[in-house]
Amino acid sequence: MVEIELKTRISDPEGVKRRLSGLGIYDCAYEKDDAYWFPHDDPAASLPPSGVRVRRETNTAADGKISQSSLVTYKIRELRAGIEVNDEREFTVSDGEVFEDLLRRLGLAPGIKKNKRGWAWRLTVPADQGPDIRAELSEVQRLGWFLELEILAPERNEKTIAQCREKLLGTLEKLEIPQGNIEPRPYTEMLKALG
Repeated sequence: MVEIELKTRISDPEGVKRRLSGLGIYDCAYEKDDAYWFPHDDPAASLPPSGVRVRRETNTAADGKISQSSLVTYKIRELRAGIEVNDEREFTVSDGEVFEDLLRRLGLAPGIKKNKRGWAWRLTVPADQGPDIRAELSEVQRLGWFLELEILAPERNEKTIAQCREKLLGTLEKLEIPQGNIEPRPYTEMLKALG
């Protein structure tokens, strides 16, 4: 699977939330606490530039059911005209603290931390038009409001990437969000800039 996504800055989160609710199926409310881990001595040593992310996530489904998980992610990020095409690997661990202890013992240290909370929707598309879109409207601590649109595509080829790009941009248009709001920088880069 390849992750194809974009994110945009949002100035009217309530308006976007209403439009998403009319366009898609509400999934959940969430809070995500992320820590990005890097080697002590050489931040580029044999890790993707994004480091290893350990995420503690709490989801509250539409029916009120609460679930919690600890996810580990690393990705190779490629940017194409504001659209990310990522080779992302993710897995759950039963105990985030034990896994972080392992990372410490392997010589990694937590660097950037990020907290985001918001809501998620599934935007369904006809089966012959490829996979659905996941939409997340998030307030990212210290950075503000963002909308992320993501497609998990079954294969990485130019035709698939182009089709997914058009679906994402078409969805932005339906949500009345200008393409000029696309934010190409990763959150980690924006947080680094803040110090």
